[in-house]
Amino acid sequence: MPAVLVNTATVLCGSLIGILLGSRLKESLRDAVMKALGLCTALIGIQSALGTKELLCVILCMVLGTVLGELLKIDDAIEHAGDAIKARLPKGKSESSRFTEGFVSACILFCIGSMTIMGSLEAGLRHNYSIIYAKSMLDFVSSMAFGAAMGFGVTCSALFVLVFQGALTLLAGVLGSALSEAAVTEMSAVGGVILIGMALNMLGCTRERIKVANMLPAIFLPILWFAVLK
Repeated sequence: MPAVLVNTATVLCGSLIGILLGSRLKESLRDAVMKALGLCTALIGIQSALGTKELLCVILCMVLGTVLGELLKIDDAIEHAGDAIKARLPKGKSESSRFTEGFVSACILFCIGSMTIMGSLEAGLRHNYSIIYAKSMLDFVSSMAFGAAMGFGVTCSALFVLVFQGALTLLAGVLGSALSEAAVTEMSAVGGVILIGMALNMLGCTRERIKVANMLPAIFLPILWFAVLK
């Protein structure tokens, strides 16, 4: 858990620095930064998704996980959490129209991906924190850029990082041997597909926003795939 606390702190500090820098940038420049971040997010997602060795597993997990997420309305819950936090903040920090968008996007970006999954599993199974520490440095830079482009909602996403990554680390410790290397690979691949969806939102490529948070249950379904079918 100490590595998770470090990761949370880097998101907090990085986003606050980004907000200070972003307040001095023109809106057009912040929009340009946002598009650049969207392209980088797409690249990260594609790299993770291409790591799959079981394409059918990824497809089925995405479909079933999305159905489950839609039924649970996870995206709505995260948005409502962002709105609730926004309502409790001083007006100056919450008045940005991008607060909730920044909160949701940062939650997904900082918690989905191969480094999050691998780092949390290594921490939970072997008490090896090196991957999360490396991720923390990357998140520090990313959170500065996101903070500059999207504001204080990115800072508030640090709480989600703490809860999600901490829970994943504890889950790894409980499940132990059930998490095979093959399952972890497909979990990362599914996470990559979800990141691609978020990148499309950031780039404004879809007529309606993709509710990527509703796809989050899909990340854990490869565990069942390999437990039942392999």
